[in-house]
Amino acid sequence: MNHPVIELAKALIERESVTPQDAGCQPLMAERLTALGFDIETMVFEDTTNMWARKGSKAPVFCFAGHTDVVPAGDLSQWHTDPFTPVIHNDMLYGRGAADMKGSLAAMIIATERFVNDYPNHQGSISYLITSDEEGPFINGTTRVIDTLEARQEKIDHCIVGEPSSSHRVGDIVKNGRRGSISGELVIKGKQGHVAYPDHVVNPIHLATPALAELSQTAWDNGNDYFPATSFQLTNIYSGTGATNVVPGQLTALFNLRYSTELDDQTIVAQVNEILTRHQLDYDIKWTYNGQPFITEPGVLLDSVVDAIATVTKQTTQLSTSGGTSDGRFIAPTGAEVIELGPCNATIHQVNECVACDDLIQLVDIYYHSMVNILAKLNSEC
Repeated sequence: MNHPVIELAKALIERESVTPQDAGCQPLMAERLTALGFDIETMVFEDTTNMWARKGSKAPVFCFAGHTDVVPAGDLSQWHTDPFTPVIHNDMLYGRGAADMKGSLAAMIIATERFVNDYPNHQGSISYLITSDEEGPFINGTTRVIDTLEARQEKIDHCIVGEPSSSHRVGDIVKNGRRGSISGELVIKGKQGHVAYPDHVVNPIHLATPALAELSQTAWDNGNDYFPATSFQLTNIYSGTGATNVVPGQLTALFNLRYSTELDDQTIVAQVNEILTRHQLDYDIKWTYNGQPFITEPGVLLDSVVDAIATVTKQTTQLSTSGGTSDGRFIAPTGAEVIELGPCNATIHQVNECVACDDLIQLVDIYYHSMVNILAKLNSEC
């Protein structure tokens, strides 16, 4: 299939950009953006390459955000073709990153080229925030770029993150928020000893069981119009020495909470500590703060994107906050409106990852009409 978005997607897939490598993807994008008048700023933090590109100096600042890194290919014997040699079969583009998210990056670039050509005197600014560390530890990627922008008081007003949000057809689902995520590593201390002398031991497994049961059964909140109730999930419990006649000295439990805007991480930490203390446990706990919840309510960005989807696909999109986290969690706290819109996610992180060519072509049109609504139509009507 000969279409600019397919050709660019293939060129990006060919670059083996496994986290945190960029493998030349950002320079390829930068070359296209420079030709449109963008100023390109490369920000390298430790092992991560980031790109901040901007055209214009005035508000509103519209941003495309995404990542060039991909997860490892996995078992190559399970792939029908080489994961970094893009192949089209039955109108599907195959290759690692086709859906997550090099197809979206290609659609962003082609849509931007079309928009700038049609509206050379558009209002506001267009920007790109691209990282090579979204699939990895997310330490030196988008969060570091946002810190840099915040330090110089450079703000994003409206942001489309190109994560694969769609389910059955491009644009059928838009993520207008994400739950918060906090993880805990809990160590409950006991006293090791021989099972035959229970008065000489303190069994952490026995001590932990009622506390962990209460944590798993606690109703943290009832959710709200945008979010389901907060979920607590134990992900691992391990203890013991491997011997059946030894009471272990400690138990470790790993857990995660996905929480709504009805809670914050400080409230969760306080409630967990209250439960553990009430059970009279001797414990240590290490917290990992993965991201705060955010929501983008109807407004300029969401209305513009929903209208663009209806214009291109003739369908009514569904708003959702389900799924995992994305880099939108670093952008939203700055006050930006943030949504996620990309192709179907059925094959992401799997072998034989693929995306429908027609979906990428439609995604170009959706991105284009979103830009028109935000930077041309709405401003001309004001």
